Amino acid sequence: MPDTLVALPASVSTVFDSVVTRNPHEPEFQQAVHEVLHSISPVLEAHPQFEEGGILERMVEPERQIMFRVPWVDDEGTLQVNRGFRVQFSSVLGPYKGGLRFHPSVNLSIVKFLGFEQIFKNALTGQGIGGAKGGSDFDPHGRSDREIMRFCQSFMSELWRHLGEHTDVPAGDIGVGAREIGYLFGTYRKITNRHESGMFTGKGVQWGGAEVRTEATGYGAVYFAQEMLAVHGRSLSGTRVGVSGSGNVAIYAIDKAYQLGATPVTASDSSGYVVDDAGIDLALLRRLKEVERERISAYVAHRPGARFVEGARPWEVAVDVAIPAATQNELDELDARTLIGNGVRVVVEGANMPTTPGAISALQQAGVLFAPGKAANAGGVATSALEMSQNAARQRWSFADSEAKLHAIMKGVHDAAFSAAERYGRPGDYVVGANAAGFERVAHAMLAQGVI
Repeated sequence: MPDTLVALPASVSTVFDSVVTRNPHEPEFQQAVHEVLHSISPVLEAHPQFEEGGILERMVEPERQIMFRVPWVDDEGTLQVNRGFRVQFSSVLGPYKGGLRFHPSVNLSIVKFLGFEQIFKNALTGQGIGGAKGGSDFDPHGRSDREIMRFCQSFMSELWRHLGEHTDVPAGDIGVGAREIGYLFGTYRKITNRHESGMFTGKGVQWGGAEVRTEATGYGAVYFAQEMLAVHGRSLSGTRVGVSGSGNVAIYAIDKAYQLGATPVTASDSSGYVVDDAGIDLALLRRLKEVERERISAYVAHRPGARFVEGARPWEVAVDVAIPAATQNELDELDARTLIGNGVRVVVEGANMPTTPGAISALQQAGVLFAPGKAANAGGVATSALEMSQNAARQRWSFADSEAKLHAIMKGVHDAAFSAAERYGRPGDYVVGANAAGFERVAHAMLAQGVI
């Protein structure tokens, strides 16, 4: 587990100890639970009925955990076997909702940390959706379309029985884009003999997908940064922005940052990062990563003023706003202190839990505005819920209408987190605010529905 976790208040420490005992080899899940528990003791003090009702003890235990084998045959005729996962954490606010991730790093701990975060993220959107996550340790990189189709068909041949538009509605995540969603949905439709458009989100726009869904997480993170700055009478315009990653979230964070007058100067992948002081060439980045599937180092061959730094992360570059948008625990305490020394003012999590506990503490102590992913990157799942609404009504909204709804939701998420932080005596602390606001909504619903 990264950094050293601080001591928890007595009101929640026994719950965390139980989580560690029951889940001894799941450091990411333990970290996610610790981060929430550390924030919500003021909520428990204000609402003793939550403790009496065993809300925490129930909330940290998934409603259902599904793990299964996924056998498939590659193009050489060799049998391959992967693991599939779906952790359905909470359905108290609505059907389970959360993405599927296909990546070699996927294991039960990763899926549970993501699913636990999803409970609060989804609650913050106010969209009436529960929390879940899933995926597989399958690596789609370098695989043919036929191999990916066969894998998706095998994966869905087991998972389908646990899904449905009123039960569990998956979406994409790392390694799962429109291609994979298409294969997964097609298999579900074939097996069930039902065309439930609303049981999968992230679909192609031509066959039920929502406008802005592709852009939503990156756009939403930048909208959240804009709201944070606006509270202090500042703007994104004229700022220098550092972004990690070069996938979907990073690309559209860069896009929206440009639209709001900022200059994004970095992008990265697992091999290193590029810095382009003139501003990242978005069209070039998209071509290299989305079409040619190149490493980020190829960027500098087309931009003489840019430089590539191998095996490093972009947090050594001086920026006003940092958006970690790659993967969990990618920004540690040393990175945070480097950013602080270089004058960073805002850090917004575009990825899920990309900032380690020590880094968060350092940023907050230095007065840097910090937005946790469960609030800042909620745009993706919020737009997924909008897609569900369109599918249910057999409607299709324009890009402009969908983006306006996304912007309004992100403002609502910001305001809920901001006001909760003030209400519980931690003004400006978006970690406390996001956790408290999301927890309150879920806890009240759990009490109302009884011990189930």
